Amino acid sequence: MTTTAAVPEAPGALPLVGHALPLFRNPLGFLRSLPAYGDLVQIRIGPQRAIVLCTPELTRQVLVNDRVFDKGGAFFDRAREVLGNGVLTCPHAQHRRQRRLTQPAFHHVRLADQAEVMLEHVNAVTACWNDGQVIDVPADMEKITSRVLLATMFSTTLRPETMAHISDDLTVVLAGIYRRMFLPAVLDRLPTTANRRYHRANSRLRHTVASAVSGRLGAVAQDGGGDDLLSILLSARDPEGDGPGLSDIELADQAVTFFMAGVETAATTLAWSLYLLSRNRGVEERLHAEVDAVVGGRPATYQDIPKLPLAGGIVRETLRLYPPVPLMTRTATRDTRLGGCCVPIGTTIAYSPYLIHHRPDTCSDPGRFDPGRWAATAGRSPERDSFFAFGGGARKCMGDQFGLTQVVLALATIAARWKLRPAAGTDSRPQLSSTLRPKHLRMHTIDRAGGAPH
Repeated sequence: MTTTAAVPEAPGALPLVGHALPLFRNPLGFLRSLPAYGDLVQIRIGPQRAIVLCTPELTRQVLVNDRVFDKGGAFFDRAREVLGNGVLTCPHAQHRRQRRLTQPAFHHVRLADQAEVMLEHVNAVTACWNDGQVIDVPADMEKITSRVLLATMFSTTLRPETMAHISDDLTVVLAGIYRRMFLPAVLDRLPTTANRRYHRANSRLRHTVASAVSGRLGAVAQDGGGDDLLSILLSARDPEGDGPGLSDIELADQAVTFFMAGVETAATTLAWSLYLLSRNRGVEERLHAEVDAVVGGRPATYQDIPKLPLAGGIVRETLRLYPPVPLMTRTATRDTRLGGCCVPIGTTIAYSPYLIHHRPDTCSDPGRFDPGRWAATAGRSPERDSFFAFGGGARKCMGDQFGLTQVVLALATIAARWKLRPAAGTDSRPQLSSTLRPKHLRMHTIDRAGGAPH
């Protein structure tokens, strides 16, 4: 058996900085290039090394064996600066208990009621659109998803200026996590503009969410709990443990985790879905026909989702092409074996849903937008073997159905009335931060009931 020293290194590394330059200049192209060099490929970021997994089999092996390949490495080390030790970022030793305590908040029986809240805020945001208006698509989608999270988690809303701060802070923090993955920790203390912006945004974001938590706790103490996510977390008890429930610190970390994950990933997926539809008119026409036949002139409902298979396929295909979190890391907790190699304890393992989703042997013509891949009649879909947008194993995203429900309903509701077209000069290239979001996606709104033809 070989050791990690025999794992090939990706070409293009420079002295001192390693592969940092291609990861900043063309990260997605760099990730797509790696399988050509082997199933396992080493990359260097400064003095740090990581082994990138280039096959779905190895990716699944690492995700399933979360005791051996624990949350760690550059991505999660930096994410903990923002999210603390919530269920997404905590080490294996804390995860099973946190999962048992937080899972009930996302039980499927709650989805029908949560869907009504989702639709209320989709309609509220899109009601402000006018025919021919140019909108900032990611920003408007973030308005929807942040309002949904506040309503379903805290049973509250925030002032528009606070919401604007949240949006700005999310953008800065997510970009900062990605950038700081590639920088030595010693540079964190330098009084650079980027460091100051990051720390200010992180502090304000956590303060905003903590204030919402505190306000909800006060309301629960006075009036009793409700059916929002925070009330469920407050009342959760671990039947397999000896603790009373989540501590105040754990509760705050879960709140920040749910808020960031629930707002950004859903908004990004919805924005990419609308953009891809605008570039694929045939799919768009079929979606309009499906939505018109199922919902007519009324808002879509949770009960309509099974009757909207194309809308569901569009969302899944968007997640395949643009998985919200394209690159993550784990850490080997003991000497182990991976792909025929000895992996020493402490080795950083990197995996990329984007890389796996774009392998031609896992998905034919992987760069093509084809929602038909997900149809029941299409045979074996990518989801069974090589779809990692929600992770895998015991640490698969517990909010996957909440997120899918929100995006499918929002997409169907928007498509029932609107068509969107890219505005002149728009730049829809992926902007890689901690999430894969469109860079500057501005689009014209066209009212299907009587807007100008495009």
